Amino acid sequence: MHPDSTTVWDNCLNYIRENISEQSFKTWFVPIVPIKLDNKVLTIQVPSQFFYEWLEEHYVVLLRQAIDRELGMEAKLEYSVIVDKGNDHSKPYTISLPTGKSGSPKGPNGQHKNPDNPFDLRSLDQIQQKSHLNPQYTFNTFIEGDCNRLARSAGFAVAAKPGVTSFNPLMVYGGVGLGKTHLVQAIGNEIKGNLNDKFVLYVSSEYFTNQFIEAVKNNKVQDFTNFYLQVDILIIDDVQFLSGKEKTQEIFFHIFNHLHQSGRQIIMTSDCPPRDLKGLEERLLSRFKWGLTADLQQPDLETRIAIIQKKMQADGIDIPANVIEYLAYSVDTNIRELEGVIISLIAHASLTKKDIDLELAKQTLKNIVQDIESEVGIDFIQKTVSDYFDVALDDLKAKTRKKEIVIARQTAMYFSKEYTNHSLKSIGYHFGGRDHSTVIHAVQSVNDMIDTDSKFKSSIEELKKKLKMRTV
Repeated sequence: MHPDSTTVWDNCLNYIRENISEQSFKTWFVPIVPIKLDNKVLTIQVPSQFFYEWLEEHYVVLLRQAIDRELGMEAKLEYSVIVDKGNDHSKPYTISLPTGKSGSPKGPNGQHKNPDNPFDLRSLDQIQQKSHLNPQYTFNTFIEGDCNRLARSAGFAVAAKPGVTSFNPLMVYGGVGLGKTHLVQAIGNEIKGNLNDKFVLYVSSEYFTNQFIEAVKNNKVQDFTNFYLQVDILIIDDVQFLSGKEKTQEIFFHIFNHLHQSGRQIIMTSDCPPRDLKGLEERLLSRFKWGLTADLQQPDLETRIAIIQKKMQADGIDIPANVIEYLAYSVDTNIRELEGVIISLIAHASLTKKDIDLELAKQTLKNIVQDIESEVGIDFIQKTVSDYFDVALDDLKAKTRKKEIVIARQTAMYFSKEYTNHSLKSIGYHFGGRDHSTVIHAVQSVNDMIDTDSKFKSSIEELKKKLKMRTV
């Protein structure tokens, strides 16, 4: 039974969803509708020309990988672009466009690669096509900060002299969305740009495992091994997912040993340092520790501002400084979520034909940032507290030192600390740009008044009920 377009696209979506932020997935992939599947040409419908251009610019590699997995490397993707949405009397007007950069990869003479043996390499052109690197991931687009300086510097050293430095293997670890994949692919792209005779290969541990399983099923384990032994720079993402896969670990162990002894460069990422990896053989873990282990941490405020500025500059978009500051203060979790917010903001501005301003930024964040999703955000707390104490909302952010306003302001800061995930610095920003020490003082003052003033304590209890009602 041949799969239909919906089944194929649903499987592609499952793969895509695992490799991007949830907000980016909802913004750019949920609106897509599969139209037809004809002789391994999958046609998908997108809501606008802008949508089509954004997908081709930012997600072409991911789309290619997803289509390859489902239909094979000879498959093609075609877009049906809605130009006019139509009305009650006429159907929507669409145009069809073949994929630009994610078309079927071909060999040096325009011949398709042999889909029956994915480990068959016969030319440098095929080697270059096999790298699986996203060309957008470069050192120029990877913003340096205190959170990533060691890892980035090590990456530069490896890119300049792969396999020669003592950083072999290079292990980069950190939480979700902190830029691990970006950094290791930037190393790969730098090497390819300067040393184009090197075979650079980027794979996820899941892809490596699936390749190995297919090789076992098709009696091509030797081809699989020989393929990986040709690699000059092996970049393997998320090695923690090799946990519990004994046979895959064994083959990776032998490949690792051969590459390392031959002076080839090995680069890996993980969600934790080697000492904390579970379910991996001790002999493998010991080799992970041979080189350098560098971590990526959550970006600080200055780095987040620089990331937003760089992203907007790259997209040719100019937004006010107060919007950049608002986004940087409000999203302090990881880079992926921050980029998701930026993409959503651009999409909202484009689709609604509005200028990007502070109000649009706030509206966009209401649908994204976790503590606002729980509907008890700083804006709601400020409104609730100002209404309760009968003071103007603007006064909470102003410099006035009137006693009744100071108490209301400190109370709002106290609840912002209790009910949101914002940092002290971010809370201070939302109260007229005050620093974190002011927030600390406010929280302590409220706690002191709760202990010494029974009437104030009752007010706090009433406000808690009002805020909790919001989450019910």
